[in-house]
Amino acid sequence: MLPRGFNILILLMSTASLCPAQPMVGINTSEKNERIPILPGEVWLDDRDSVINAHGGGVIFRNGRYYWYGEKRGRSASMGVTAYSSADLLTWTYEGMALEHDGIDTLSDIRTGCLMERPKVIHNDRTGKYVMWFHLELKGKGYKAARVGVAVSDSPTGPFRYLGSMRPNGNMSRDMTLFKDDNGDAYLIYSSRENYDLRIARLTEDYLNVTTADSMIFSNHREAPAVMKHKGHYFMVTSGCTGWKPNEAWLHRSDDIMGPWRRVPGNPMRGPMAELTFDAQSTHILPVDGVKGGYVFMADRWKPGDLKDSRYIWLPVGFEDGIPFMEWTSSWLPVK
Repeated sequence: MLPRGFNILILLMSTASLCPAQPMVGINTSEKNERIPILPGEVWLDDRDSVINAHGGGVIFRNGRYYWYGEKRGRSASMGVTAYSSADLLTWTYEGMALEHDGIDTLSDIRTGCLMERPKVIHNDRTGKYVMWFHLELKGKGYKAARVGVAVSDSPTGPFRYLGSMRPNGNMSRDMTLFKDDNGDAYLIYSSRENYDLRIARLTEDYLNVTTADSMIFSNHREAPAVMKHKGHYFMVTSGCTGWKPNEAWLHRSDDIMGPWRRVPGNPMRGPMAELTFDAQSTHILPVDGVKGGYVFMADRWKPGDLKDSRYIWLPVGFEDGIPFMEWTSSWLPVK
């Protein structure tokens, strides 16, 4: 996830900026003369000095750059999927809308007024395509549709072409993520049955559909899955279903991506407000490019009254006896 040859170093350990009630100062990530550290919970600005608007998203690394995709939010409305790029995870360039609504006067599933949430993109090495999956709710139906949408692009920055939506293997699908394994196989992990079930389905070789290899991970009313693989073991962080309110994260482990999955005892978060996942909710775990065993945990500090102002909580992942954990720090830098 970091440029080749980099390691993660946690700097300036502090809890001073943890409290979400504190006023936040915008961090200009376009600064060229000084490497501004990653400051979880602060306001992050792009190269235009605009607030980065990429919520519930994920990041991929391709050809020397990181590409961050997320929900573009107004105060409450869903406005499509944005794309940003970076060479170092610190300075982010706005690349535009990766996937936009189709407008008002259309019968498209993604017409203005629909909800497009938790977009994730993976690259298909067989076809050369970039494939996006996202949680889709149809206009005017609240959260009753419970579908996934699929889009594809020849470029990491898009624009992505919308292909359609589905309920995977007939199952409801809300909070979801994608995971691409070392052998190129890809998987959809999704909350189903009114979020009481968490399921996993292997994707087809082109990543554009699900196969019938679809199984229950567990039925514990969990959502917001974020998956990583470390030394042959699969780990997944999930959130409880408490609406916009934060709760304690759970860590799960499996030796096979399709299961069985078991909960790892204890809380994978450490530090102030660990019992509330630092007032945030998991969205993605990003492998660190060129650093063996390196990962960054990504979460959102949701503000339901002003979703555009939801903040990003990115923390380096540590390991103890082979088990990952995330410890709060208010400031850290990827350093050589």
